Amino acid sequence: MSPRIPLTLLLAATMLSACTKTKKDEQPTQTTTAAEPAMSYPETKREDVTDTLHGVQVADPYRWLEDVKSPDVQAWMSAQHDFTQAYLNDLPTRDWLTRRFTELYYIDAVGTPQRAGDRFFLYRRNAQQEKYVLYWKQGIDGEEKLLIDPNSWTNASLGGISPSDDGKYLAYKIQENNADEATLHVMEVETGADLKPDVIEGAKYAWPSWTPDNKAFYYTWLPTDESIPAMERPGFAEVRLHTLGSDPATDKIIIEKTGDPQKFIGASISREGKYLFNYEQRGWTSTDISYRPLDGKHEDTWVPIAKGLDAQFDATVWKDQLYIHTNWEAPNWRVLKVSMEDPTLEKATEIIPESSDAVLKNVSIIGGKLALTYMEKAHNQLKVHDLAGKHLHDVALPGIGASGGLSGEPDAEEAFFTFASFTTPNQIYQTNISTNETSLWASIQVPIDPSPYSVEQVFYDSKDGTKVSMFIVQRKDAPRDGSTPFILNGYGGFNVSMTPYFRASIYPWLEAGGGFAVANLRGGGEYGESWHKDGMLLKKQNVFDDFVAASEFLIQSKYTSKEKLAIRGGSNGGLLVGAAMTQRPDLFGAVICAVPLLDMVRYHLHGSGKTWVPEYGSAEDADQFAVLHAYSPYHRVTPKTDYPATLFLSADSDDRVDPLHARKMVAALQHVDTDGEPLLLRIEANAGHGGGGKVSKWVAQDVDTYSFLMKQLGVSAPE
Repeated sequence: MSPRIPLTLLLAATMLSACTKTKKDEQPTQTTTAAEPAMSYPETKREDVTDTLHGVQVADPYRWLEDVKSPDVQAWMSAQHDFTQAYLNDLPTRDWLTRRFTELYYIDAVGTPQRAGDRFFLYRRNAQQEKYVLYWKQGIDGEEKLLIDPNSWTNASLGGISPSDDGKYLAYKIQENNADEATLHVMEVETGADLKPDVIEGAKYAWPSWTPDNKAFYYTWLPTDESIPAMERPGFAEVRLHTLGSDPATDKIIIEKTGDPQKFIGASISREGKYLFNYEQRGWTSTDISYRPLDGKHEDTWVPIAKGLDAQFDATVWKDQLYIHTNWEAPNWRVLKVSMEDPTLEKATEIIPESSDAVLKNVSIIGGKLALTYMEKAHNQLKVHDLAGKHLHDVALPGIGASGGLSGEPDAEEAFFTFASFTTPNQIYQTNISTNETSLWASIQVPIDPSPYSVEQVFYDSKDGTKVSMFIVQRKDAPRDGSTPFILNGYGGFNVSMTPYFRASIYPWLEAGGGFAVANLRGGGEYGESWHKDGMLLKKQNVFDDFVAASEFLIQSKYTSKEKLAIRGGSNGGLLVGAAMTQRPDLFGAVICAVPLLDMVRYHLHGSGKTWVPEYGSAEDADQFAVLHAYSPYHRVTPKTDYPATLFLSADSDDRVDPLHARKMVAALQHVDTDGEPLLLRIEANAGHGGGGKVSKWVAQDVDTYSFLMKQLGVSAPE
């Protein structure tokens, strides 16, 4: 399959020094300070900074907060952190939430086994551990052996793993502070010994593809040269070939840098080792694929398969046949097949046609069969077809929920899949791809009782009449009188699908009488590529309209009321709730805005921002600027507006979405605060975009988050 960039890489400071406020006499002469708000926030200076973009005056009074290395910014962050923690530490439901989240999170857990040859690799964590531990075993019934235990690492996390095809070697990532930046290491599995020369820096986008002899792998390398601006680095990525035992500095460059930071590049080798594939991904809408035979005669030749098309392509070779999973001329995706003798789209035959009512999310070859994962009405179905495209059987799921799809090897009939729902913790099933014999392999036991709660899927009209779906979880006996406090969650971007997966974090909220909703907004992948494109670039406002309409539906249908409704989102979902609260501040009682993008005029100038230009657009384009500036939350903050209580969740080592967005936004909101509802910034130390990577950090953040929500919406801890 193509090395599509994982979702964890879609979005992308030392901190907490002694608490000191910026003194007025240290401010420039043009600087003014905010009038004393109802809450005595730490003092924040405003500067007279204005840009003229396409004839429009764009004020940016908190640009100074972009420079995290500045002592002034460090002092400001420390003061904000201390102010926020003092407020949160005094909230009344903290003790109960701490006990409950500790019970929910410190549990025995296991992940889906990954096969390589006759060996299996799996993650497991016991109830006393902070991080998952990696194990391996010979055969699925073999004895589990400890391989990597990151619990001994102070502030580092274990990232992705890539075993060689025979399982003899394992390439794995170490990520400091759980950031995206990574170092790649290689281990001999039998002995557990690291190979000393094989340590590769710049492995942020490295997903090794091993050669069949298990002596080398292809990977994407990213320079670590600090003289290259962070937003330009993706354009300097190269695909290299590393041979075990050699100095990585001598690795052969297979694909040169593109010079375009809006593109991702990668390579993968076919299972039999006969072909090397070159992938160039432009945003989340299009992929170019080419290949070269590895016969020693075509080292400088790339033969195009798909180039310059506004579509995505994944390709898998098995026994000299190419299977192409694509949304080319099929927004809900389909499968094409073509011989490697002449693998052009013109010669390809459609073997799995596009479905009219379900999206084909994933295709893999397991045991000589096509394993398909569909999504219909935002929940999953699993199907098995033969290699000619004939349907053989469905793999039954225990109910309506989410599955990561079938996982296995092309030459082995054994496969695994996961299943979860809002009321069913993660379960792992083992199945035979030919006989369809399925059994429960493992399940996670979480101390909850799901029986009092119902799950329903509703459809509502957005502003333009588009039907949008939403999942609602609440007590079966909850009154429909508007009195139930609700959290509405959404994402709406990058083709990400919000499925009904299990979330232990919502159960204390449900147990306290709250409700929870997830809206399947445009921009996501729940209803195919057309759904995605209707929520990106110049159509991004559709996403916010969908979310506001979901809020109004919950209120009008008396699930909740304005005063009892909170919204929550992270990353692109942080942009979502930031836009919603600035466009409709009257509609919400509280907001949780996590690791967000909020300054959409300058987002592309920081961090991984330029990789998202194909999704959002850029202020450098006049038409796109007009749309970005219109909805940019930071630029919509206006005086004399009653904004809902908001908690911003930020991380000091977030190298995906620069924390400057949260800093600037909270400063702007605190400046115009009129009624004393808290507008706070929480900064997680030694944490990246995905958090701190430890159970204790999950507990601490969720205690802060839910105690804040319970305070704002008037929710008490259950007796």
